[in-house]
Amino acid sequence: LGEAKNLPTYPGPNKMRDCYCTVNLDQEEVFRTKIVEKSLCPFYGEDFYCEIPRTFRHLSFYIFDRDVFRRDSIIGKVAIQKEDLQKYHNRDTWFQLQHVDADSEVQGKVHLELRLSEVITDTGVVCHKLATRVLECQGLPIVNGQCDPYATVTLAGPSRQVLSEAKKTKVKKKTNNPHFDEVFYFEVTRPSSYNKKSHFDIEDVDEVDKMEIRVDLWNASNLKFGDEFLGELRLPLKFLRQSSSYEAWYFLQPRDNGNKSLKPDDLGSLRLNVVYTEDHVFSSDYYSPLRDVLLKSADVEPVSASAAHILGEVCREKQEAAIPLVRLFLHYGRIVPFISAIANAEVKRTQDPNTIFRGNSLTSKCIDETMKLAGMHYLQVTLKPIIDEICQVHKPCEIDPVKLKDGENLENNRENLRQYVDRIFTVITKSGVSCPTVMCDIFFSLRESAAKRFQGDLDVRYTAVSSFIFLRFFAPAILSPNLFQLTPHHPDPQTSRTLTLISKTIQTLGSLSKSKSANFKESYMATFYDYFNEQKYADAVKNFLDLISSSGRRDHKSIEQPILLKEGFMIKRAQGRKRFGMKNFKKRWFRLTNHEFTYQKSKGDHPLCSIPIENILAVERLEEESFKMKNMFQVIQPERRVLYIQANNCVEAKDWIDILTKVSQCNKKRLTVYHPSAYLNGHWLCCKATADNTPGCTPCTGGLPANIQLDIDGDRETERIYSLFNLYMPKLEKMQEACGSKSVYDGPEEEEYSTFIIDDPKETYKTLRLIIEGVGTLEQEHAQYKRDKFKKTKYGSQEHPIGDKSFQTYIRQQSEISAHSI
Repeated sequence: LGEAKNLPTYPGPNKMRDCYCTVNLDQEEVFRTKIVEKSLCPFYGEDFYCEIPRTFRHLSFYIFDRDVFRRDSIIGKVAIQKEDLQKYHNRDTWFQLQHVDADSEVQGKVHLELRLSEVITDTGVVCHKLATRVLECQGLPIVNGQCDPYATVTLAGPSRQVLSEAKKTKVKKKTNNPHFDEVFYFEVTRPSSYNKKSHFDIEDVDEVDKMEIRVDLWNASNLKFGDEFLGELRLPLKFLRQSSSYEAWYFLQPRDNGNKSLKPDDLGSLRLNVVYTEDHVFSSDYYSPLRDVLLKSADVEPVSASAAHILGEVCREKQEAAIPLVRLFLHYGRIVPFISAIANAEVKRTQDPNTIFRGNSLTSKCIDETMKLAGMHYLQVTLKPIIDEICQVHKPCEIDPVKLKDGENLENNRENLRQYVDRIFTVITKSGVSCPTVMCDIFFSLRESAAKRFQGDLDVRYTAVSSFIFLRFFAPAILSPNLFQLTPHHPDPQTSRTLTLISKTIQTLGSLSKSKSANFKESYMATFYDYFNEQKYADAVKNFLDLISSSGRRDHKSIEQPILLKEGFMIKRAQGRKRFGMKNFKKRWFRLTNHEFTYQKSKGDHPLCSIPIENILAVERLEEESFKMKNMFQVIQPERRVLYIQANNCVEAKDWIDILTKVSQCNKKRLTVYHPSAYLNGHWLCCKATADNTPGCTPCTGGLPANIQLDIDGDRETERIYSLFNLYMPKLEKMQEACGSKSVYDGPEEEEYSTFIIDDPKETYKTLRLIIEGVGTLEQEHAQYKRDKFKKTKYGSQEHPIGDKSFQTYIRQQSEISAHSI
C-alpha cells in the first residue's frame, strides 16, 4: 500500500483529513493501515502479506476518514476483480478511487429453483404458475458486525413494472449462510378455457418471455435508516422455455440504478503494488523427478551445473528463485549444504576481500531469505522490546543541526541517540546464544570459505559473517521494523528518522572497517560516531561473530526467556469455570508464547487465564451454527474443557489456528478426533450425542511440522519452482545452446550467452535436460487435469455460480484449446 493523492478536501475550515486504508476480501476487512493525520496525500508505505483462506471475487481497498464523534466515513475504494489481478502483478499502479454506495457493495451467492407449471382450476380453466424456491445463500456480507438476512421475491413485467407484491422469507438471525427453503407462487398467465391445446398460446409465450423474477437479499436492521441491501438477482423467464424447471446457484449482483453516472476523477487515487500467486498443487509423487534433481544441487560438482543454481541463472530477479528454493531446502533439511556449496563457489570467484558477499547474488538472496524465515523469533527476542519503547516514547534524537526543531538541544539529542545505540548494540552482541542453529551453521561455512580463500586477510572471517548478520539482518530490521513483524505499521516520520540514525550506526559498528568516520558522508554522523571509536566495541562485535560462527559452539539448550509468537484482541466465550457463572462473550487481549497461551482484559494487564502449551490438545475451527458467529475456533484442553474464540476476520482466524497448532504439535496427549460444533442444550450439535464427554466425531486436522518457525509445504514450493522454470523456458533452451557452443568450440563466447555462469558445459547440459524433461511432464499433467476438470464442471454449480467471470474466462480459454463444448 503506497500512498493516496488528491483526496477531496474536508468541508470544514481545516480542509485536511485523518485517513487510513483497509484491505478487504470482498466486504471482509483483513488489514488496516495506520492513520495518517492532517493530509490529503497520505503516505502509508505498508506491506501486507496473507494466505487467502477462502474464495473471493474482489480484492478491495477502502480509504476512510476518521471521525471522532461519528462512524468513520468512506472516501472511496479500489476494487480489483480476482481475474484482473494478474494484469497488475508486481508493479506499482495508480488506481482512481471509485464512489462507494450501498447498492454496489455486494458479495455472496444464492441457490434458487424455478418451476413453471400448468394448473387446472376448479372451474376447469388453465393458467400457468411459477414456483420460486429460495433454498439458501452463502457468504453474505456482515454489516456493522451483524447479519440477519431475509429475501424478497417479486415478479416484474416487460418494462420492469411490478406484477405482484413482494413476497418475503423469514428473517434468519445471526448468520451469513442462511437456509431458507421457502417456496413462493406467482400466476404468470391469465386463466384460459381448458379446451385450448396444452401449454401457452403465442401471446402467452411472448408475455412470459418478457417477464423476470427478481430476488433481493436484505439485512434486517434495527437502525432507523431501514434495512440494508445485500444484493439482487434478476432472471428473465425466457430460459424456462427449454425446460419447465431450473435449479442453480447465482452470484448476487449490485442493484441496477439506471446507470447513474458519477464522475470518477474527483476522489483522488491510490498507488498499490499487488502480488497475487495461485498455485495448483498435485500430490507429492507427481513432483518426485523435479524435486530429486533440485535436492541433489548441493552435491553436484561444480555447483553451477546444479538445478537450483540454474534456476537462479534464468530468473529475472534472483529473489524470485531464492524464496521457493530456500523454503524447499529448509523443508528437507538440505539448506546448510546447499548454501555452503553456492557460497564457496561465489567466494572462489571474488577477487577482493572487501567486496565479499556485497552483490545481489543467489547466495546473498538465499541467506537473506533463510535469516528472514529462521530468524524471525530471534529478532522478536532481541529487538522487539526496545523498538516498542522507541516507537512509544518519542524521545528527540535528531543530530543534524539543520533539521533541529525549535526548543531542541543538540547535546541532549545526541545523548538520547547514544543511549539507544548502546542498548541495541549490547542486546545484539549478548544474543549469540539465542541465534538459531541453522543460521550459525551457515555462518560457520561462510567463515571457513572466506578464511581459506583470503589467507592473508585476518579480518575476512569476520566481515564475511557481519555482512549478513549486521548489514542484511539487524540493520534492515531496525530501519523497517514493520517488514520484520516487529511493529504492526510503518513508524511515524520522527520515529522513522530515529531508527534510520540507529540503523546507520549499528551497521557501521558491525562492519569492522578500519576508518569508521570515513564511512559517513555526513559530518554530523562522523562526529557522533566518535563516541563508539573505542576498542571495546570492536572486541564485542568480534566475540559475538566468533560465537555465532564457531563449530560446535555451545550446548543447544532451550532459551529460558519465552518467545512471543502472536498477540491481539479477540472475543472469547466464558469457559464455565464458575459453576453458576454466565457463559457470555467478552473481548480480551490474547498472548501466545512458546510457553503458554493467556488472555487478559487489555494489553499489559495481569492474565485472567493461562493455558500451558502442553495442555493444548487440539486447535480446530468451530462451525458457524454453534453460536451464529463467523471466524470462530476452539482450543481443546484436558478434561474436555474448551475455550471458544472468535477472531476479527478469516485471515486472523487462520493465522491463530496455524500458530497454535504448530506450537502444540509435539504434545504427547494430542487428540485425534474432535467435535466441530459446540455442546449446547444438553447435546453436541454436530453428532447429537448427549454426554458432554463423548469422544469427538470428526478427525483432527494436523500434520503440520513440529518446528514452530517454519510451516512449509514442500510440494507447493516445488510447484512454484516448476512455474518459474516453465515461465523462463526460452532461457533454459538458450542455456542449452550455450553449453553446446562452449563444449564444441571452446572459443570466444557469443555475446548472448555471456550472461550465464557455465563452469562445466557437459554437467550443466545434463542437468538442463533433466529439468526440461521434468517440467514437460508436469506441464502435461496440468493440461490433462484442466481437461478433466473442464469436462466435469457444471456452470451454475455451487463452485461455479452463474455470474462467475473467472469461470467464463476459463471456459473461453478451454474452448479455444479444446474440442469440447459446454
